[in-house]
Amino acid sequence: MKAGIGRLDHAVIVRDALPGELAEVGDIRVAAYRAGGHMSPDSGYAPVLRALGSAGDGTVLVAVAGPGGAPLLGTVMLQYWPDGGQVVTGEHEAEIRALAVAPQGQGQGTGRALLHAAIERAERAGVTNLVLLTQPDMRAAQHLYRQAGFRRLPDRDWSPRPGVTLLAYGLPLPASR
Repeated sequence: MKAGIGRLDHAVIVRDALPGELAEVGDIRVAAYRAGGHMSPDSGYAPVLRALGSAGDGTVLVAVAGPGGAPLLGTVMLQYWPDGGQVVTGEHEAEIRALAVAPQGQGQGTGRALLHAAIERAERAGVTNLVLLTQPDMRAAQHLYRQAGFRRLPDRDWSPRPGVTLLAYGLPLPASR
């Protein structure tokens, strides 16, 4: 287990999302962002958030409660170069996107398990720098990222539109073995 990640609940299993689960994954993302006050009900970002990964442009992971696979407790996406967003600068980097935990998955180590799995997946793929963008008000997520060893990259903050700035974080990974 990575230093700083913390102990994970043994009942939370992270695996690749199945094609038939992608609509539910989108619903979890949108519901979690809205419940946290991070996206308004009429946000134009909801369709983008729902669709992430459905075009095969990244690896979508899901957390489930035990080996039975239901219900989905949360999700995260890992995007490699050149499919990563604005914060990815080259083939040695990957981006973590859309970490979201359903209400029934909160308080069980679901977010930590998803983040840990994304880090491990990136390491196995030979990524040497893992990056992400987060909203300034996503304080719980930022705390989780810092616990996992991510550091702020203020020079890579990004503004998708005037008045909105997303905060960049990065985690150097060991060189590919």
